[in-house]
Amino acid sequence: MDRVKSSMQQVPNAIPKVIRRTGGANSLELEKENFERGQAVSINKAINTQEVAVKEKHARTCILGTHHEKGAHTFWAAVNRLPLSSNAVLCWKFCHVFHKLLRDGHPNVIKDSMRSKADLTDMSRMWGHLSEGYGKLCSIYLKLLITKMEFHIKNPRFPGNLQMSNRQLDEVGENDVNNFFQLTVEMFDYLECELNLFLGVFSSLDMSRSVSVTAAGQCRLAPLIQVILDCSHLYDYTVKLLFKLHSCLPADTLQGHRDRFQEQFRKLKSLFYRSSNLQYFKRLIQIPQLPENPPNFLRASALSEHISPVVVIPAEASSPESEHMVETDDLVDTDVPVLPPPVETKFDDLFGTSAAIDPFNFNNQNGMRKDDKDRLIEQLTREIQALKEELESFRLESGRLCQALRGRVSELEAELAEQSHLRLQAAGESEFLKAELDDLRRVREDTEKEQRSLTEIEKKAQANEQRYTKLKEKYTELVQSHADLLRKNAEVTRQMTVARAAQDEVEAVRREMQEKVKAAQEAADRQERDQLEQFQELQRELVSSRAELDSLKTTMVSSQQSSELLGTQLATLESEKAELVLSLSKVEAELAAQGEELQQVQCSLVTERESGVKTAETLQNQLNEKESREQELESQLVMARWSSLQGAVEEAEKIIRDSLAQIDDPAHISCTSSADYLASRCQASLDYMDRLHSAREAFIADNTGVSELVRVVTQCGHLVGDTIVQGSATSHMVPVEQADALSESVKACGAEALALMGQMKQQDSLAAADNSRLKAALEAILATAEKLRPRGLELQQGELGDLVEQEMAATSAAVESAAARIEEMLNKSRAVDTGLKMEVNERILASCTELMQAIKELILSSKDLQRDIVESGRGAASMKEFYAKNSRWTEGLISASKAVGWGATVLVDAADLVVQGKGKFEELMVCSHEIAASTAQLVAASKVKADKDSANLHRLQQASRGVTQATAAVVASTKSGKSQIEETDTMDFSSMTLTQIKRQEMDAQVLVLELETRLQKERERLGELRKKHYELAGVAEGWGEEEEGTG
Repeated sequence: MDRVKSSMQQVPNAIPKVIRRTGGANSLELEKENFERGQAVSINKAINTQEVAVKEKHARTCILGTHHEKGAHTFWAAVNRLPLSSNAVLCWKFCHVFHKLLRDGHPNVIKDSMRSKADLTDMSRMWGHLSEGYGKLCSIYLKLLITKMEFHIKNPRFPGNLQMSNRQLDEVGENDVNNFFQLTVEMFDYLECELNLFLGVFSSLDMSRSVSVTAAGQCRLAPLIQVILDCSHLYDYTVKLLFKLHSCLPADTLQGHRDRFQEQFRKLKSLFYRSSNLQYFKRLIQIPQLPENPPNFLRASALSEHISPVVVIPAEASSPESEHMVETDDLVDTDVPVLPPPVETKFDDLFGTSAAIDPFNFNNQNGMRKDDKDRLIEQLTREIQALKEELESFRLESGRLCQALRGRVSELEAELAEQSHLRLQAAGESEFLKAELDDLRRVREDTEKEQRSLTEIEKKAQANEQRYTKLKEKYTELVQSHADLLRKNAEVTRQMTVARAAQDEVEAVRREMQEKVKAAQEAADRQERDQLEQFQELQRELVSSRAELDSLKTTMVSSQQSSELLGTQLATLESEKAELVLSLSKVEAELAAQGEELQQVQCSLVTERESGVKTAETLQNQLNEKESREQELESQLVMARWSSLQGAVEEAEKIIRDSLAQIDDPAHISCTSSADYLASRCQASLDYMDRLHSAREAFIADNTGVSELVRVVTQCGHLVGDTIVQGSATSHMVPVEQADALSESVKACGAEALALMGQMKQQDSLAAADNSRLKAALEAILATAEKLRPRGLELQQGELGDLVEQEMAATSAAVESAAARIEEMLNKSRAVDTGLKMEVNERILASCTELMQAIKELILSSKDLQRDIVESGRGAASMKEFYAKNSRWTEGLISASKAVGWGATVLVDAADLVVQGKGKFEELMVCSHEIAASTAQLVAASKVKADKDSANLHRLQQASRGVTQATAAVVASTKSGKSQIEETDTMDFSSMTLTQIKRQEMDAQVLVLELETRLQKERERLGELRKKHYELAGVAEGWGEEEEGTG
């Protein structure tokens, strides 16, 4: 309080300094500067390098600052000046303060902090290189903070402290199970980061000591309060979301969610339990306890048994209301009274009111004095205004200082209360530490006693270890010497085996030496087994001594008895060591004697081996000479067989090349052949392909049977060459498209045959030679030949030519008969009908007559064009032979002629019915369209082989256009007559009642629906009929086979 009074007494002296310092600055800028300065001070006090927990008042000041400026710009401006990357404790306390801001600060803190996400990620990666201490914890904490920011950015409906109602949680998912599924996964990741920090802090502390009462321990444990608050909400929301997902999705789909939840449940339960036992948390937070078993999500009713964990933070002795009032007083001044302006009437008090009243008129007496007085008034007015402004600034500054002093008083009172609370707490902790220190002293004394006894035992054990090491080294040397003997024994055995193969007399010596070596080896093995048993016994004794040493560490009471026992055991070990030394000396002597015997045996074996090797070399030379002579004879025989096969293959190649050369020879163009003969040659070649494959396989298995392969190769060459020649000759007799396809197939066959022969010429590629491609080429030629064979009606040459003439004549006769019938119907109509009906019939019949004349002209032009085509293409053959050779084209002409004649007949029948009033105009129009299509087919079939400059072709095209125009005239006259007749049938409803009209209207609607349904069905039927007609026409005229042949 004395400090407060002294501060109040110093206010009058401080105010002018503040006024001079500000110099009349804007109050808002000054307020902002004071706010930033206060925030910087609080941030620097909260985030420092001292390994103590962050004070709550400094963190609360930072939180209130974010609400004041509605963001975290000031916080990040101050933090960016801190060396977070160089001091782990500083970075750890920054993470703690930043976590508090994310939870309790303004909502814009998260958005403002996302700008520093990359820097936080780099800092986390940098601290992650440390494997212990604050560095590892900082890396984990930074990852948690980044995950928290990303979670709130993805899910902005979640506040920073994660407090939501059930209704708000349902609204987050927007009633979409996919959103709930994704939200659950994100909460799992969030909770996993929280648990990692929990485990990291606990693993970095020595829980065997009371670390929660030390400043360093509290520095690490303090951030876990925020983690506990987050974990309680995340656990609650995860349980509710999993129950919701199980109500919408099958259980198998959520098996991964359940497994992950159970793992996190076990970790969280264990961590909550360990935290609740720490003294530090008992006075700051009440940690909830999770149930014994995780919820059963497969049972929907288990949701009602779930109890949301609630974390309770008890009220502290230092209430935050005082500090909050200080901050709010800084923002709004509500206590400073408005002082009345004390100097507004000072001028009147000093000079009176004469200036306002001016009872005396001095203006007329002396003008100069008036100017002096005005200047004096203006000067005094300016000084008064300046004094007013200075007084106003003084008043504002005094109000701010009063306000600051009141805030300082409140802060000092709160700090005093906090210090008193800490003093009481420190007194209790000091008593607890004194008691714990006494316990530690007693434990240390006991430990020192046990340590001294253990030191003596360890010295004895170390001596035993040294003895054991020496014995082990000696045993290793013995094993090495034994291994050398075994290697020498193996070498001797190998040399004796070689000597026995060279000379039988060495066998007896080798047996004797083997017996000696075996005896020596058995003796060495027995000695080794004895030594190994002794060594194992030493090991067992050493193990027992170690076990006894461990028992001595746990039981300090019987240390003296164990020492005596170890002494006796050491004496026993020393005696056994002496025995082992004696046995080793004996073994070394025996091994030396055996080594001398082995040297003697080796000398005798060397001499015997040299003589045996000379004899074996002589025999081997003779055998090598015989084998070389046999190999030369075999190679000559193989070369002879291969040369004969190569000669046959080259001969076949020459035949095939000669056949391919004949294709390009101009003299070969006059050669012709039939498709039947070509098919027979192809079939023979295909039969020999199978024989060629079997003969080649037999030669590869046994190269002695080369004669069969030579015969087959030669015959295949002849057959393939003949097929190539006959294929080229057959192509001269078929249309251009099919001829080109057949020529390409023949050339491809020749190329494949040459490739096969090229593979069979090489010895290394004979096994890989494959005749499947040549066989496929021959099958393609065979298929083409089958297509070119005469088929269909199987007519003879003379019959096919006669049929063309007959069909053309029948078509002409049908057209002439139709024209005569139309003329007859026209005359009959003129005699019977009158008026409009006669006019319509005359118009229709006249157009039909014109159509018949146009068709007749078309047929004559077609005949002339066919005559030109036959004359130009038949060569030395007759007309009938030309028709037979071009059977496909001939059949097209026959089909088109039949269609024209049939169409003319049907048209006349339809016209007759229309004239008589029994037919339909639609039938007449359909018949006209059908005749137009048939004539177009006839024109196409006629001009397919015609010269484009032919005069008859131009006449045919002109006649075709005439048919088209005549058909259009028939359709137009039919439509016109139909409309004229329908106009005469006027609808008279004058005599009908309303009910009758309604009845007729319903009948008309029914009829319209029936006609529409029938129209749809008839259109579908027409489509099917056209499709079927196309298929039958293709089968009859060989369209499909022609397409395959050209393809």
